[in-house]
Amino acid sequence: MIFAMSLGPGSLAEVAALLGDPARAHMLDALMDGRALTATELALAARVAPSTASAHLAKLEDARLLTLLKQGRHRYYRLASPLVGRMLESVMAVAAVQSPARHRPPTPRDAALGLVRTCYDHLAGRLAVGIADALQQRGYLALEDEAGALTEAGTRFLQKFGLDLDLEQKRRRSFCRPCLDWTERRMHIGGAVGAGLARRCLELGWLERRRDSRALKVTPLGLEGFRHSFDLDATLPGAGAKPAAKGATGR
Repeated sequence: MIFAMSLGPGSLAEVAALLGDPARAHMLDALMDGRALTATELALAARVAPSTASAHLAKLEDARLLTLLKQGRHRYYRLASPLVGRMLESVMAVAAVQSPARHRPPTPRDAALGLVRTCYDHLAGRLAVGIADALQQRGYLALEDEAGALTEAGTRFLQKFGLDLDLEQKRRRSFCRPCLDWTERRMHIGGAVGAGLARRCLELGWLERRRDSRALKVTPLGLEGFRHSFDLDATLPGAGAKPAAKGATGR
């Protein structure tokens, strides 16, 4: 009880102060794809000197927002947990929904992030919302404001698609939950199910990571795969997709 009482406005202010620094905000954003990066890479993302980056990283580590990983002489930083990723995505969603509109021309980076990106370990963006809609329309998924659940038919579909749901259920995290998408302002799928879908789409070669960005690239194989498995023509750019590999779809 003493510990619980100690987590009050002061703790909130400390975390808010850490997020409020532009350099630290850029570092945390760079880690939102779930990967581990070096201090040098994070300094470049934040556009600060290595010595300045080290000071920022030490503060984030002390606050348990980041975890330090050591491999030989190399040191890598990553978000401490999915909870931190959820917090950051929620802050972005609040900023997008509640903040006054700021008019500026959209950039190619904005378009790429809006189509599909990583939200820590699951998918976000127009494509991710489209997947959630498709699963709900088919009666495979129930996604409410505070909770999500697969139906029996949905479980069979995702197992056929290649997800090991028994393994996902053993992970120490929410199995299936809604996550507010800050670009679409609607829900996509988080939790272990969302992470499993992201991994499977990357394994199938439907999506590819981009360098120095959370945005993902939809491959020609992915164009056809998402159309065939999720009926997502409207969420994908262009045409000319190659046929999907045999057995790659979930139907």
